[in-house]
Amino acid sequence: MAIDARPPPSQLLQKLRRALGGRAGWSGLALQLLLVAALAWIGYEIVANARANLQAQHIASGFGFLSNTAGFAVSQALIPFTESNTYARVFVVGLLNTLVVSVIGIFFATLIGFMVGLGRLSPNWLVSRLAGGYVELVRNLPLLFQILFWYLAVLAALPSPRQSLSLFGSIFLNNRGFVVPRPVPLDGFGPVMAAVGVAIIIAIALRVYARRELFQRGRRLVVWPYAVGTLVGLPLVAALVFGVPLSFETPALRGFNFAGGSRIIPEFVALTVALSTYTAAFIAEIVRAGVLSVNKGQMEAGASLGLSRGATLRLIVVPQAMRVILPPLTNQYLNLTKNSSLAVAIGYPDLFSVFAGTTLSQTGQAIEIIAITMGVYLLISLITSALMSFYGWRLNRSLGAT
Repeated sequence: MAIDARPPPSQLLQKLRRALGGRAGWSGLALQLLLVAALAWIGYEIVANARANLQAQHIASGFGFLSNTAGFAVSQALIPFTESNTYARVFVVGLLNTLVVSVIGIFFATLIGFMVGLGRLSPNWLVSRLAGGYVELVRNLPLLFQILFWYLAVLAALPSPRQSLSLFGSIFLNNRGFVVPRPVPLDGFGPVMAAVGVAIIIAIALRVYARRELFQRGRRLVVWPYAVGTLVGLPLVAALVFGVPLSFETPALRGFNFAGGSRIIPEFVALTVALSTYTAAFIAEIVRAGVLSVNKGQMEAGASLGLSRGATLRLIVVPQAMRVILPPLTNQYLNLTKNSSLAVAIGYPDLFSVFAGTTLSQTGQAIEIIAITMGVYLLISLITSALMSFYGWRLNRSLGAT
């Protein structure tokens, strides 16, 4: 028979009173309850005042406007979109544009930031000075200025479509964007993509096995030829069996612009480059500080084992430095995502521009649209933080939490 070990209610009250510190504790609890009540009253007044103002201006509240026709076009949409689509689809289009510029910006910011950060610690005088000059220049200029610089001074100065810069006669660069051939899936696309997925899994498994052998048994295995062979050979075999997976629609000049192919708009390029290079300057300093936090003896230990400087950094120093790097690195990822809202300055159709901007001006549903936009940015930030926290947990576990 199970025995209930919980104390009676009277003992629970006594323990609560002792934990709160007697009368002082009860008074503190009363003050907290009063504070909660005051906050609830303030919230109620705000909601009531907003509702009264909306009724006075004859503005209907609610989210029914999302099913209304938008009536405007969007310059970049990752999903099919026309002027006859609803505001709900405008929201999806803006969200996808925000996510794609954030993900690509985070990737390139991380890559550039780690390269520049390690470059600042390079024994090569020229490399370290160039990396230091990049950091000091880029991080001390306003981000909005850099976005406008890339958009107005660099991309707008490119030639018109008729005088486009051409590469191989199928890739074109002009002031209206970057035009490339558009891939068109064929019958063999599915099997070849499945083969690519299997090849990636095998390559990752080989990499994990090689690292495990290195750290647990001291055996250094060369697996990259097998990984490359798998990544190239398996999709090639699938293509030979099931047929060519893709054909390409080549762009051609029609009048004053190109028809066919895929066009990357200059607003996207300017925003991505500015966000990546600006955030990379801060990541570089974070990486430099993280590497310097690792004891210098680790570099000497790697050299005594016969490892090159690059291998020592990659296998010994940087994994330990990641504990220091991860928290501020997460903050930079969040800043990049939120800074993407500056796209409104150059007309890139992100969530803030087309939904919190154009949609708000047409519908007047300020409270609903602002609440949705705030919730989306909050959700993106929470997901990013959760993923980075999970990666930090995995890293601490692999390093033994020493």
